[in-house]
Amino acid sequence: MGARDRIRDFFIANVGKVVTTQKIRSVGGISEYARRIRELRDEEGYQIKSHVDRADLKPGQYILETLERKPVIARAISPQLRNEILERNGFTCQLCGAGAGDPDPFNPNRKVRLHVDHIKPISQGGTDDKENLRVLCSACNQGRANVQPPSDTALNLLARIRKLPRAEQEEIFDFLKRKFHVDE
Repeated sequence: MGARDRIRDFFIANVGKVVTTQKIRSVGGISEYARRIRELRDEEGYQIKSHVDRADLKPGQYILETLERKPVIARAISPQLRNEILERNGFTCQLCGAGAGDPDPFNPNRKVRLHVDHIKPISQGGTDDKENLRVLCSACNQGRANVQPPSDTALNLLARIRKLPRAEQEEIFDFLKRKFHVDE
């Protein structure tokens, strides 16, 4: 029996109960328990929740709410399409302007990772067409993005400039060099 099977059986035996990462790691006998939990959610439809999903849970706590499983949605974005979307969006989050490797705004010990996101979710009839795909950083993809329109602070302006195509970024750069009389 593999680690995923052991973790699945553990959650089923403890349905409705809060369990900790220490116990899951122990039951699974592996350190990569988080990947197995994602697989149980994404590939098998188990409704395993964490502190990201429920405010009453602390980091490191999980709960299998019910034995009822959600329909599994196939992931069909090829590595080639993913790379095309990343290149099209300038390897930049389309909501906040963060790039891969930038400091995570919510956890300074972590770096931002980029994800290809469906604008209209597959579960709501969205498709894997290029027009329905965009790049989001890990923070925005987890729903933690600021939903207020951005103010014109320097940080927000820089984030908006980072989203622009390279030619437009160079046009802004040239304008600023002329404005401040900077020679190369």
